[in-house]
Amino acid sequence: MSHTLAPLAAADQSLVGRTVLQIVPDLQSGGAERATIDMAEALAQAGGRSLVASRGGRMVSELQSKGGVWLPFPAATKNPIAMALNSVQLARILRDEGVDIVHARSRAPAWVAYYATRQTGVKFVTTYHSAYYGASPVKLRYNAIMASGDIVIAISDFAAKRIRDLHPEAAERIVVIPRGADLRAFSPTAVAPSRVARLRTEWGVAPHERIILLPARLAARKGHAVMIEAAKRLLSEAVSDVRVLFVGDPHSDSFRRNVETQITRAGLSGFVRNVGHCDDMPAAYLAAAVIVAPSTEPEAFGRVAIEAQAMGAPVIVSDIGASPEIVAAPPQCAPHEATGWRVPPGDAAALARAIGEALEMKAFAREEMALRARAVVQSRFSVEQMQRATLDVYRRLLGQ
Repeated sequence: MSHTLAPLAAADQSLVGRTVLQIVPDLQSGGAERATIDMAEALAQAGGRSLVASRGGRMVSELQSKGGVWLPFPAATKNPIAMALNSVQLARILRDEGVDIVHARSRAPAWVAYYATRQTGVKFVTTYHSAYYGASPVKLRYNAIMASGDIVIAISDFAAKRIRDLHPEAAERIVVIPRGADLRAFSPTAVAPSRVARLRTEWGVAPHERIILLPARLAARKGHAVMIEAAKRLLSEAVSDVRVLFVGDPHSDSFRRNVETQITRAGLSGFVRNVGHCDDMPAAYLAAAVIVAPSTEPEAFGRVAIEAQAMGAPVIVSDIGASPEIVAAPPQCAPHEATGWRVPPGDAAALARAIGEALEMKAFAREEMALRARAVVQSRFSVEQMQRATLDVYRRLLGQ
């Protein structure tokens, strides 16, 4: 489903004929990749040319359907020699394609883009998509590239503060643009019951079973181990009519095997399952009784939280990083103003208690929370807001 920026395009022709190249490691899944697709669409609808340099992935067809052009490019490599060669190749592409702006969304491609833009005089934008941890001087220097854009987009106030703390020289170049959800796709009324039924059948969930959904890439910092421990507590408390599902691509096959081993050793086989990638996340959120995002490290944003709230699904997040900007919960607000739950990171007992509260909510209270949560997303986190603000960054760089 596409968004419409027709009024913007009709009223402002400043980007017509302009070319923006986004560079990202791949187009498989993830927040940076979703933002890449969203901005490719927005630029195309504003009359610009939208190129994406990437090694590709399952999202290429969506990119092309929304007006973007995929340029096969080995953007994922972290080999220094290969990156140096890539910068020369990218500089050639920038000249041949008449690129006005390069927008980098990941560190290795950003280094390649930095040197290519310095060779060609093309404007350079970076988006600070992650908290980018690493305390060694080498790691800090590697991460610093994400604060080296002519304009640096921070996806939350938390991310902006982190940039200022780690890279104070970039303070005057920071623009805060929160990520956005497509509120027409992520809407309870937009999902046919058959889509939810299809997923439940694919996942092997019985009609009477409620789903606790952890939608995230299988990676240590996403908190799967904490959820496994919380699931043990739920089962010990006779909460047995639920199934815990991990939805997402694995960071690596070895980590996927490690998670499955943890599930088996905890005696939770069948109760907790990894179901892999899902191509219909709006239906997945609607199928769930509760969504969890128990990250163990601060995150620069919380895409799962805004998508879940847009769908009216109860959501529980770790109380770190950008979460307080996205999910309202006591003591930050009164209980009747909450849009979800925030729990201490790594605290399986607190996570289990919050899940229990979410599962025990009365229908009226759940509906009231859903309305509040969706209103917050509509007012602050729509994809159109993100698209318009980013297009404004492009205009600013072009002196318009």
